[in-house]
Amino acid sequence: MEQAVRRRRHALFLLFLLAGIAMSSWVTRTPAIRDQLNLSTGQMGLVLFGLSLGSMAGISSSGRLVSRFGTRPVIVWGTWLLIAGMATISWGSALSSALTVTVGLCAFGAGLGVGDVAVNVDGTDVERVGGRTTLPALHGCFSLGTVLGAGAGMAATAAGIPVRWHLAAVVVLAVGLLLYALPGIPEGTGRAAPEEARAAGAGRRRPAVWKDGRLLLIGGIVLAMALAEGAANDWLPLLMVDGHGMTATAGSLVYAGFAAAMTLGRFAGTFFLDRFSRTVVVRASALSGALGLLIVIVSDNAVLAGAAVLLWGLGAALGFPLALSAAGESGPDQTARVGLVAVIGYVAFLVGPPGLGFLGGHFGLRTAMLVVLTCVLCAALLAPAVETGGSPGRRAVDADVNATARDAGSA
Repeated sequence: MEQAVRRRRHALFLLFLLAGIAMSSWVTRTPAIRDQLNLSTGQMGLVLFGLSLGSMAGISSSGRLVSRFGTRPVIVWGTWLLIAGMATISWGSALSSALTVTVGLCAFGAGLGVGDVAVNVDGTDVERVGGRTTLPALHGCFSLGTVLGAGAGMAATAAGIPVRWHLAAVVVLAVGLLLYALPGIPEGTGRAAPEEARAAGAGRRRPAVWKDGRLLLIGGIVLAMALAEGAANDWLPLLMVDGHGMTATAGSLVYAGFAAAMTLGRFAGTFFLDRFSRTVVVRASALSGALGLLIVIVSDNAVLAGAAVLLWGLGAALGFPLALSAAGESGPDQTARVGLVAVIGYVAFLVGPPGLGFLGGHFGLRTAMLVVLTCVLCAALLAPAVETGGSPGRRAVDADVNATARDAGSA
């Protein structure tokens, strides 16, 4: 049993790593793709709308798909769709076709969205079965993937490697990672029980999770922190290039620093969660992110702004995984709860890129980031909503202690 859980956890690590590599490989080449397509900042925002649209389409259907088929097939479908989208982006860059790149981004986003709920439901189930905090480390693997992908993207940019060949290499790597990880994911996780399906067919509905006020507050935290992460994923290299006068290579380096800070924050998350409450960790994270964003917005010193991105990355690290974990523990019907909060978070990816691009085209990207700063400060105020009684590891220990006490009392 323990070996199967460990193998499953490692498979999820690889799947999160794959998504991170794919995402940052696209992000680090956005300046080159924008120049190759000869687009303005506002027009690039419209191209990014394809990513947002695909993400929302995928995430809005993922919960229902998981309930019907389980996490494994949804993870498989989503990852193959992501890979197909990346291949289409590579082809579109070779053709210098904005439409083809937009279509590729739509498929890429749909693959991410479809797989997102599935891998997070699987992750929360691994936490339950294994009795230890896992989601921060899983999301840490996503961030590690963004570091590796950003490093490769920066090297490719500096070496003048065409975007199409760079992204084609990422497609080959992603296929290999998927095929290697797939055997570790079991069947049936997240699938609705037959009696639940019969109850739904008989017209008896479970209480709507969107009426749970506390769950919506958790969704507000996810919205803010997903926007903080998504704004960096979509705009940080261009923000450094256009807003602070950096070269494209330096902009990619700053993004790599952001990704490295997120990776560090997520892998260190278990350490802090074992010592402090979720409320304290989420609030401290939000305040760190707000400080970093504020410096990036107001400072005219490019070096200081680049260093402040590290605070931004540390601040954005834990809000999303901790809120998803809290959502899964907030009541019955784990799949629906994680799905709802993930959908709320993906609203940031739908509204964020074109919205920030529109504002950036009129007022500059630095000014547009004030929206992100405001949302992150709101997340600090909403932090108490994630409190559900501690980490999975701590709850498992408490359960053992309580059981021992009951046994001693009955004796």
